[in-house]
Amino acid sequence: MSAVLIVLLAVPLAGAVLLLLTRAEPPRWYGAAVSGLTLAAAVALAVAFDPGRAGRAQFQVDRPWIPGLALRFHLGLDGISLPLVLLTALLTFLCFVYLTRHRPEGGRFRALVFTLLILEVGMIGTFLALDLLLFFVFFEIVLVPMYFVIAIWGGAGRGPAAVKFILYTLLGSAVLLLGLLLIWVHTGTLDMVRLAEAHGSGIPRAAQVLAFLAVGLGLAVKAPMWPLHTWLPAAHTEAPTVGSVLLAAVLLKMGTYGFARIAIPVLPEGAAVVAPWLGAFAVAGIVYGSLACLAQRDLKRMIAYSSVGHMGFVLLGLATLTPVGINAALFGNIAHGLITGLLFFVVGALKERYGTSEMSRLGGGLLTRLPYIGSLLTFAAVASLGVPGLAGFWGEMLALLGAFHPAPTQPRPLFLTFMAIGGLGTVLTAAYFLVMLSRVTHGHPTEPVQPREPLPPPAPDSSERTLPTEPASSGGYGLPSELEREVSLAGAGKGTVPPGPPVVSGRPRDLTPYELAAWTPLVALTLALGLWPKLLLSLTDPAVQAFLGVR
Repeated sequence: MSAVLIVLLAVPLAGAVLLLLTRAEPPRWYGAAVSGLTLAAAVALAVAFDPGRAGRAQFQVDRPWIPGLALRFHLGLDGISLPLVLLTALLTFLCFVYLTRHRPEGGRFRALVFTLLILEVGMIGTFLALDLLLFFVFFEIVLVPMYFVIAIWGGAGRGPAAVKFILYTLLGSAVLLLGLLLIWVHTGTLDMVRLAEAHGSGIPRAAQVLAFLAVGLGLAVKAPMWPLHTWLPAAHTEAPTVGSVLLAAVLLKMGTYGFARIAIPVLPEGAAVVAPWLGAFAVAGIVYGSLACLAQRDLKRMIAYSSVGHMGFVLLGLATLTPVGINAALFGNIAHGLITGLLFFVVGALKERYGTSEMSRLGGGLLTRLPYIGSLLTFAAVASLGVPGLAGFWGEMLALLGAFHPAPTQPRPLFLTFMAIGGLGTVLTAAYFLVMLSRVTHGHPTEPVQPREPLPPPAPDSSERTLPTEPASSGGYGLPSELEREVSLAGAGKGTVPPGPPVVSGRPRDLTPYELAAWTPLVALTLALGLWPKLLLSLTDPAVQAFLGVR
């Protein structure tokens, strides 16, 4: 089965290369077919995975990569990385299913499919890598595709949002690389398995603290941790629907995964010194994100700020340095990916229908006007605020429980304070989601912004329409001149999108079959993990115990 690890990376990469070799526009199902094969390979690995050995890397591929530098192409899968690989493959596939009939403005469908396939290679590779430098390479691969997803297919403010995203993440990556090199200098190896088994042996305490600060800072930018989160709201708000889904559901998890995979097991003494500060920034993010959500009037921006708060619970669990807390963080990663991915899908559907995601312009009574979409928005909001029986509950509850009993090296009174502040954050989370539901889904229907006019029927020989040839009247696309020209050329006939948004009898159509296909797995998994958390915890706990050296 080790060859299947290569397939996980080779299939999307081959799909992207094929697009480079052909000039024709791919079929609209092309991305779904390629990512479906990748998902099938991930499911095959999950079926063959031995839960009894979840604490050890399985299906390893270990080959010389750069012999002169003793670098190896080392891949593997354990109980921590398997759920994230499955999440990445599933969400990428669902994004392509959604794109078959709901493409973002900007045209260039072939380029969008290529970009998302390269993005999938980087995301899956990050979770498979067992070599520090290989991890860093995959960690960086995702940045350029996501930059172009925002910059070309994003909203009116996409240019500044994309630039802010790339600047923050590249600067964080530079600091991360310095920390990884510091580890290599003191240990003479970049092998993550050997480093985790050594538990910091051979690295002086001062060097561990310095390396943890460098690695942690680089990972915290991607997480994102308050106050390094300022790139996130604009990126989420301006990104197209599929960009927002993958950014929230997968890319943010790469940062917290790095803490659990590298920083804490490889640098345990450094982690013990920095953990109180990590916990303080985590609870600050929980409260700040919740208060910021209460002040938002745009649904996408509110969900973006909610990610700051939810990832704060993940970071708080990591800061406890206990099996309970780190399991909470890993569970919270998956739960947030499922629920926030669903939220961005639903809000993207509303924006497609009405041309806006501002709550005041959408009007109330969505459950009356669009009952199925309104019900899904309500379900996702209730799941995100942490109601028992749904996936969002377990990550937050276990993180607070971990703070109640932190590691012996940590000051318990301080972490009890963190627990109390985190508890306040759960109340604020419920408040902003309930306020949002009262404004959008409940109450008497008010007159919303007029839905977009239905488009003319497609030509007899095509189900697609050509993009307009001119930029929006607001003046330009807000991109560098080269990208402006590319987008303008796309509008001149190179890029096409299928008819949409759906409008029936002068009002927006409710749930479409493609939306139902893309969203149903997320609803089912949110329910399954909420009712049966052992399904995930039985995989993560053995690996966490091994990383922490618990016997």
